Amino acid sequence: MQTDSHLILLSPEDNCLIAAARLDAGTQLEIEGESVTLSHTIELGHKVARRNLAKNDKVLRYGAVIGHVTEAVQRGAHLHTHNLESDYLPTYTHDAGHQFVHH
Repeated sequence: MQTDSHLILLSPEDNCLIAAARLDAGTQLEIEGESVTLSHTIELGHKVARRNLAKNDKVLRYGAVIGHVTEAVQRGAHLHTHNLESDYLPTYTHDAGHQFVHH
């Protein structure tokens, strides 16, 4: 299935593609044989939905979960902070005010 050369698939399991160039709103692209028209400008390096995603679906990049969508998104939609929430949990906290005292 044909996908536009301006979109990069990093891993076969991924459900997002990466913009290899700035893609302006109104641009028509082909994603796996389906023609989509971008509703928003997508900046270089940003994620694009490879397929339709339902609210809370996990987003995979490099075959690893990077977060989940906070709303349903259509194939070709921009995936970013407005509709993608990280699933990373902090593994430590850093207290910048803490001082170690050596005796």
